[in-house]
Amino acid sequence: MPAPQFRNYVEIILEGLADESGRDVLVDGDRRMGAGEFRSLVHRLARALRERGVGPGRTVTLLCGNLPETIAVRYAVNLLGAHFNHLYNRLACDVQALMMADVETYALIVDPRLAGRAAELVRAVAPIERVLLLGKAPEQGGPGHEHAAESLGEDLLALAAEQPDAPVESAARPDDLCFIRHSGGTTGHPKGVRSTFARMQGGVARTRELFSGTGRRDLVCTPLSHAAGFIADGTLSAGGTVVLHYAFDPAEVLATITRERITNMMLLPPLLYQVLDHPDAARTDTSSLQQITYGGTPSSPARIAEAVRLFGPVLQQGYGQFEAGAVSVLPAAEHDPDHPDVLRTAGRPVPGVEVEIRDETGRVLPAGRVGEICVRSEMVFEGYWKNPDLTAQVLRDGWVHTGDLGSLDTRGYLTVVDRIKDMIAVVGGHVYTTELEDFLNTHPAVRQSAVYGVKGTGGYEHIHASVVTAPGAPVTSDDLRTWVREGRGAMYEPDRVDFTGALPLTDAGKPDKKLLRAEAPSRG
Repeated sequence: MPAPQFRNYVEIILEGLADESGRDVLVDGDRRMGAGEFRSLVHRLARALRERGVGPGRTVTLLCGNLPETIAVRYAVNLLGAHFNHLYNRLACDVQALMMADVETYALIVDPRLAGRAAELVRAVAPIERVLLLGKAPEQGGPGHEHAAESLGEDLLALAAEQPDAPVESAARPDDLCFIRHSGGTTGHPKGVRSTFARMQGGVARTRELFSGTGRRDLVCTPLSHAAGFIADGTLSAGGTVVLHYAFDPAEVLATITRERITNMMLLPPLLYQVLDHPDAARTDTSSLQQITYGGTPSSPARIAEAVRLFGPVLQQGYGQFEAGAVSVLPAAEHDPDHPDVLRTAGRPVPGVEVEIRDETGRVLPAGRVGEICVRSEMVFEGYWKNPDLTAQVLRDGWVHTGDLGSLDTRGYLTVVDRIKDMIAVVGGHVYTTELEDFLNTHPAVRQSAVYGVKGTGGYEHIHASVVTAPGAPVTSDDLRTWVREGRGAMYEPDRVDFTGALPLTDAGKPDKKLLRAEAPSRG
């Protein structure tokens, strides 16, 4: 009996939309794209790209924001069996250029709003066989944008409009490369995480299981280049609608929840706090919300409890990595504001995922002991792009060594304590940054905090904390240092506390500790 033919995840999604051609599947401001229009666009784009040499084994780099066309062109690339690399838009040009060169970019597809940056990249990374734009540059695109767009390359949307929209058969095989996603672009040398079509297919199914639901209307207000893009795949595969915001704005998030009757959204904790703290939050109708997924960076139990009290029992935490896939979930039913001990955890491992806590020698540690979180499942990555040495360090005997420190308790709850590289070495021991942030955030005047180490003498580090306070809160640096010293002990007392109106965030929405650390010496 012949083996069943492999079905590309894009085919599965598009076939599911075939029976709902009149339904809106993508919303972008006043634009509404129906299922039929979206399917047609994907197939037309695929034909135009195939004529320009895109196919199996070739890398297509996307420099694109949150647009319906971004999702469509990514699907078109994968339908042809090629793999994509989606750049974070706010990374420095030299980092983006390094990523593009690293993956041997054949074609660069550009959001016209980013034409100026694309021109810089084309000059920095040579040669690039094809540069294609998703439309024309906006009339008010900023100095040089119109000329940059005109000289960069062809208008891919115009080329696609000339193509028939008959279905394009997938050219992908299960073990072909589907995407390369870089990690470490804001914390060190970027590493390309490889994922095959088979893994992507399983990932979409798992995402649909964990983050989807009947009649889902998903608000995507964080970059499609990050986890939100893959959650959008799960939404579309489940017959839902994706509402896109080009940039994050807490007021617009709240307004959209009401206007579009949003049921689901994903926010990293710092962005969730901005929505929570916005003056419109208390008077906005958020009754349509069924699930707010948060994760990607440590969260404050005190602030999550506050969110549950405001939005209701809809908070769900997810912990995972691109290398390891989804690892654990703390469901809404376990978000009890009166049990911060549970809110402090990342929940229990999802079905089919094994988690062990190991010491530096690889020995498995008992419950309650802190060590490196190691993960094994069918969803672990295949390795890093052209970096076998790093792959061998991280992926050993099927186990991903995550680089995260954590512990498992006797009930099976996983607590993520810190990144190994973020742990601060001080006289007398180590300070876990997330533990100190958690404690600072319990102070009545503190809304957010970021703790990081700054190199000192003798191999030790100074503890720095950047703090966002509630408006008008009468708190000083000495107040907070005393609060920590009396509540956590002298070892955890920050050497310096600085106040800021907002923490700098990476493109994905995480506190940018690399930037904070770099600026620390100038503050003395």
